[in-house]
Amino acid sequence: MEITQHILFNLSLLIILSFIGLIWFERKRNLTVSKWEAYIGLVLLILVTFLFSYQPTPTHYFDLRLIPVLIGGLYLGIGPILCLTVIIIRGFYGINFGFYATFVLYLPLALLLWKLYPWFWKQISNKRIYISVLVTFILSFFTAVALQISNPPINTFDAWFAYLTIPATGLGIISYLTEFVRNNIQMRQTIVKSEKLHAVEQMGAAISHEIRNPLTAAMGFVQLLMSNNLPRHKQKEYLTIIKEELSSAEQVIRDYLTFSKPALETVEILQIKRELQQVISILRPTANQNSVEVITNFALIGSIEGDRQKFHQCFINVMKNAIEAMPGGGRLYVETGFERSNVSIIIRDTGMGMTKEQIERLGEPYYSTKGPKGTGLGMMVVYSIVKAMNGTIRVTSTVGDGTEFTFQFPSVLSIDDPNT
Repeated sequence: MEITQHILFNLSLLIILSFIGLIWFERKRNLTVSKWEAYIGLVLLILVTFLFSYQPTPTHYFDLRLIPVLIGGLYLGIGPILCLTVIIIRGFYGINFGFYATFVLYLPLALLLWKLYPWFWKQISNKRIYISVLVTFILSFFTAVALQISNPPINTFDAWFAYLTIPATGLGIISYLTEFVRNNIQMRQTIVKSEKLHAVEQMGAAISHEIRNPLTAAMGFVQLLMSNNLPRHKQKEYLTIIKEELSSAEQVIRDYLTFSKPALETVEILQIKRELQQVISILRPTANQNSVEVITNFALIGSIEGDRQKFHQCFINVMKNAIEAMPGGGRLYVETGFERSNVSIIIRDTGMGMTKEQIERLGEPYYSTKGPKGTGLGMMVVYSIVKAMNGTIRVTSTVGDGTEFTFQFPSVLSIDDPNT
């Protein structure tokens, strides 16, 4: 069984190299391969089969060159050029009976693969595997017949067994691997597309819900204003409410745009203590209304580079969420720390806290710990702004004991810092 052993060794090399090629293809970013790339790879496989072929006589070579040709012809449509390549390579080994046999076999095969390729791809995945095996078996049969006609001094049973079983089995394995990788890629692309569409749908629903509420209220007060018998003070009151509702809708749109385009519009040096004091002054009425005491502990110095408006927007969202997490009152701690390389900002509350699963989902575009009352846009914007300012966020929380946000930003020197 010397021929069978050599053919099996040939097959082992082809399967290993084909498997490496499929892994490379699966990990490509664009998941496409040009026909020239495929042709070069398959020619290398053909050369390997020739280099490790079994040669019992000077005119006969036993190998599996048929497998790369069929893979390229059936799956990639480059069968004719591969057949021509095999004929040319065989010519370098001598113009003898083996060369003419190769010519007679592979020239009609080129035409067959050219005609078979469009029909082959119309079949389902499993059927393509069966067709590949059947075509390989038929061609291997003709190869064995040609060897029998040439009457080489070899073991006839060994040759027939090797050519009727190993090539068809080998192509079946490689074809199955190819279909498996292809189906896996298609499934992964479908899942990714589905997730993207789901995210867009959820985002659209969240934004639509948030914008529709203030617009509905504004339209209602516009209808009231259309009545001519309203007193002057009522008209002014309604106009104020309309303005507030429209501002609320504008804020939702601004949050979404900040997430989709987190780049900073204007970059300047921000003195952390001063900016946080302004944010706290804006939120002071809300904190008082919720019986929340704001306790600060600022480092003397600490400056970063960033967009002042987006910095305020970021920490207004965080502190507002912290205040809302303490409906029965509590304490909001705002602290800063300074090191030569970075500035840290710590926002800590004594509210309801979050579970580990809730922390992991913070920043998702449609996830909110407020249930139906929230859209997740606020924290989504926070993460986008911090990322745009080269910062990081670390969140720790215990249910019932509150939540702590730790922000770190690259530190810069500022003439406004008292110690610089």
